[in-house]
Amino acid sequence: MFELAILWDWVAFSVRWLHVITAMAWIGASFYFIALDLMLKPNAALPDGAYGEEWEVHGGGFYHTVKYLVAPARMPEHLTWHKWQSYTTWLSGAALLMIVYWVGGELFLLDPTKVDLALWQGILISGGSLTLGWLAYDAMCKSQLREHPTLLMLLLFVILVIMSWGYNQIFTGRAALLHLGAFTATIMTANVFFIIMPNQRIVVKDLQEGRTPDAKYGKIAKLRSTHNNYLTLPVVFLMLSNHYPLAFGTHYAWAIASLIFLTGVTIRHYFNTMHRTGKGPTWTWLATVLLMVVIAWLSTVPGIDTYEESEARDLTPAEQKFASVDSFEDAFYAVVGNCSMCHAREPSWDGMHWAPKQVVLETEADVARHAKQIYMQAGRTHAMPPPNAIDMDPEARMQIIAWYREATGKDG
Repeated sequence: MFELAILWDWVAFSVRWLHVITAMAWIGASFYFIALDLMLKPNAALPDGAYGEEWEVHGGGFYHTVKYLVAPARMPEHLTWHKWQSYTTWLSGAALLMIVYWVGGELFLLDPTKVDLALWQGILISGGSLTLGWLAYDAMCKSQLREHPTLLMLLLFVILVIMSWGYNQIFTGRAALLHLGAFTATIMTANVFFIIMPNQRIVVKDLQEGRTPDAKYGKIAKLRSTHNNYLTLPVVFLMLSNHYPLAFGTHYAWAIASLIFLTGVTIRHYFNTMHRTGKGPTWTWLATVLLMVVIAWLSTVPGIDTYEESEARDLTPAEQKFASVDSFEDAFYAVVGNCSMCHAREPSWDGMHWAPKQVVLETEADVARHAKQIYMQAGRTHAMPPPNAIDMDPEARMQIIAWYREATGKDG
């Protein structure tokens, strides 16, 4: 029988795969053009209006690229636009956000120990914050701050710190960092959709109609592209953070996320300088290492959450259903007997200091809260426990399957 839970997991997996593929395409194209832009060299023999050229070798051939700061004298017959990568990355990311954190909001989005919200309220904050974030950022870029790019970047960093702290006051740790990444990625894609592409279309239309394009449109697009350049690496970190409790499962997760944005600046500054001059500043490596040392220290001060708060909250009606069926007792002992040596508040597995992904499976409430994860990881698949940790009896897996099916009305 092809169950809804399995189908839904494959939908999520497929959307995540699409998201990763398009993100690689977007980030790769972005990094390439930034490097190309910085490596351009002047040449007196270039056509009128050309800023610089670059010769490259790749794949057995040579490439000759010429850049015009505003536009060439005439419109070329073929023009390649780079936009689908950004749009598809954001759309697939938004779909994944809805699948994981909206549909699965009671487990992954809301943290009742921080604030008591209905799921619809959490979803409203989730989606609304992304929209308001873009509007605030866009207003800043259109104000007189655009004449002071360094100050604008500093204010953007302040906003990101505030959002990081705010998300961590409402959502679970993993949802907070993921939303900060989505907040930043929304700004980046909106820059492409609302600013960079429209400005480029204006320039193209001017060329087609025989007018001289205004250089201001390129200047505006350049400011937004610079922001996207420095925001890319932190977004990648935040999107990966949900796999690492040391990043999201601490009291200072908001500070860790904030410092990651600084590492994005130091790393990108190194490569930008290297592309422009042929040699990168070594101090950026030291600064990045020091920032990562501080981040590692923050992840254990005062230590990873001890789960007392989550343990104190009542089970939701859906969770209570899993704890009340007749087959729960057998499933509970199957889980505790095979999983709790690692998934414990104080794991007994040698060298393990915290439960993987901060999932604890010691009490009946713990097991009821993570029913679907247990079913998918240790029932329907053999992903858990790792085969080199313990050889889980097939009967135990069948007990977990029977329990989940009974609780969801799919028994037999």
